[in-house]
Amino acid sequence: MSGRSRAAVLLAAVVTLGAALVPSAHAAYAPSAHAAPQAPRTAVLDGGRLRQTRARLDHDPRLRRALRDLTARADTWLDQGPWTVVDKPRPAPGGDVHEYLSQAPYWWPTTTPTADNPWGCPYVQRDGQRNPEVDSGTDRQDAEKVFDSTYDLALAWYYTGERAYAEKAGQILRTWFLDPATRMNPDLEHAQFIPCTYDGRAIGIIDFSQSYTSVLDAQAILAAGAPGWSAADRSAMGRWNADFLDWLKNSDFGRQEGAAANNHGTFYDMQLAALAYATGDTALARRTVLDARARRIAPQIAADGSQPQELARTRSWHYSTFDLVAYTRLAAIGRHVGVDLWSYRGPDGQSLVKAVDYLLPAATGAAAWPHPELEFHRYAATDVVHAAADAGDPAAEAAVAKLEAPPGGDLWALRPAAEQLDSIAG
Repeated sequence: MSGRSRAAVLLAAVVTLGAALVPSAHAAYAPSAHAAPQAPRTAVLDGGRLRQTRARLDHDPRLRRALRDLTARADTWLDQGPWTVVDKPRPAPGGDVHEYLSQAPYWWPTTTPTADNPWGCPYVQRDGQRNPEVDSGTDRQDAEKVFDSTYDLALAWYYTGERAYAEKAGQILRTWFLDPATRMNPDLEHAQFIPCTYDGRAIGIIDFSQSYTSVLDAQAILAAGAPGWSAADRSAMGRWNADFLDWLKNSDFGRQEGAAANNHGTFYDMQLAALAYATGDTALARRTVLDARARRIAPQIAADGSQPQELARTRSWHYSTFDLVAYTRLAAIGRHVGVDLWSYRGPDGQSLVKAVDYLLPAATGAAAWPHPELEFHRYAATDVVHAAADAGDPAAEAAVAKLEAPPGGDLWALRPAAEQLDSIAG
């Protein structure tokens, strides 16, 4: 072999090794180079649709643009985490560092903290105004990073085949949920506590219900053949989910949250149905979606499509779109268990279609939102409008071209399940 040939072989080997070690933009555009994973048994996402989308990546420039945005998000997580509940500066009431702890976001101290009153109690509520204390000293922000990172990383692996994405997602999940030294207990007994008043509250369940279905789908995607996510990991995660489902169904906090008549109740149902489906209890999942028709849609959505409980808030746009994230995800779970939630009409014509259509003038920029809102973001409605359009709502279909892309790009084509696109952390 000539010196030039040996150099060429060496250069090719170096390039191949580099590509294997570091996820790159060009690697994201060659999914056909990797063995196609099976369709995952996701709870909210449609696994078959994901597999079809993956097969179209080579030939669809729009999907490739979305994949650039998705892998950009996933890349940011590769050098972050993992996170754990045992790292907070103070344990939850009772002293168990494995207990999840978060603080009520809209409650504020009324006095200057002193040695005798270190929290500045008593606390008072300021609806829609987030106390910056909640973002330090508890587990809330780290949990949200776990939810977001594993979802982005699992999807990025599925579409690119880059093992670094899957291995990072597995590391994050094992650290937060499974490893004995760092795992979280499968309950939310100390979520959204109010200093000097409550050690935890039922409404704190929304800390998980608003996003944990993304973790369930990430687990399902990794179970489709991802490196670094073993059969033992899958079994252990299944046990954690089953224990968490049992707590949701049978604890006092779970029963209280399930009785809520606003977005808290909707998100509870969505989380319950998703956990039931993920752990094999399809009967409970189906019953939860069916019951949501008369129990949620009929009383919580008005005949004109407005959501009175959410319009009463100081952030009425945020909470109207937020509640529909839960409804549209619940409808997606219904698909897997033979329930078409989109076709339901209440006694006065209440429906998910009307609820989404109520948002369209503001979502498309055609009119101002006519209700109180401290921080309006038009793009907050983008995903729920996509969901309605996919369900066959003509008005939503016509509105899609006029939607505002959220920060980080419109990823609906790659992960067709609504996310909470705006934030209450600002």
